[in-house]
Amino acid sequence: MSLQKQSSRLIRYLIIVGKAEMKSRKSFKVLFLTLALVIFTQGGLLFAQSNTFPQGSTQGTTQMNQNVRASVVPNVAVQITEPQTGKEVAFSVRLLLLLTILTLAPSILILVTCFLRFSIVLDFIKRALSLQQVPPTSVLNGIAFFMTVFVMWPTFTKVYDNAYKPLSNNEITIEQAYHEAEAPLRMFMYGQMAGDTSYIKMFMNMAKLEKPNTLADVPTYILVPAYILHELTVAFKIGVILYIPFIIIDMVVASILMAMGMMMLPPVQISMPFKLILFVLVDGWGLLTQQLFNSVIR
Repeated sequence: MSLQKQSSRLIRYLIIVGKAEMKSRKSFKVLFLTLALVIFTQGGLLFAQSNTFPQGSTQGTTQMNQNVRASVVPNVAVQITEPQTGKEVAFSVRLLLLLTILTLAPSILILVTCFLRFSIVLDFIKRALSLQQVPPTSVLNGIAFFMTVFVMWPTFTKVYDNAYKPLSNNEITIEQAYHEAEAPLRMFMYGQMAGDTSYIKMFMNMAKLEKPNTLADVPTYILVPAYILHELTVAFKIGVILYIPFIIIDMVVASILMAMGMMMLPPVQISMPFKLILFVLVDGWGLLTQQLFNSVIR
């Protein structure tokens, strides 16, 4: 007997049994689910016995397409070898010095420009106003940075025209470019000292060098620390002058509070609004920026 006939008899038998169960108040869901299960099972058996797929179907495969290629990751290798000639040694030393200079370049530019003076003075005015978080330090440093770029732009232009541009065009060597870039910065630092060579003399004596006759006789490693100390001195002088009017306001407010018997109330809390009002009325930020610009000898 074929499988189809057996399935038909089984289905008819289940229908008869199902009708009998329904008469005994069984649920109709039982009959429906039983028929679905039998049909699904018998259909699967019929499909398994068949060796051919239905017409129009596509046979599946578990093999990967031969045209698909895996992604290629490049191999990066670093090889360290010993130098064979003197030129290779000199190139390695120059490369090391160049990387060192690039690492220290931001700090060097901060120390040999007027950024040091501007940042210190702006921090002084923040403390004189009794402000803790406003304006943020990053904002003050940003103001000092753009003011520095504005003031130092002629010097940077000379460095670009005399050092960087000829070097990029292979017109001069690295040593010549260094000296050409150093000259405008040396002139700027020496010009800011306004004839006050006390710090230069101090460092020259510390290095046990002879008294210089001209600026060319002063080494750069002497000029840079002398310029830094000079900028610190000028910045602190400006900071003291800025502190004076705000200290007077603090003293007046403290005296009034003590006269009123309010010794437990912090004077800074009362004086800070008055200091802010005074600073805004005199256009403090504009006046401070103008005077800082005028303090730089150009």
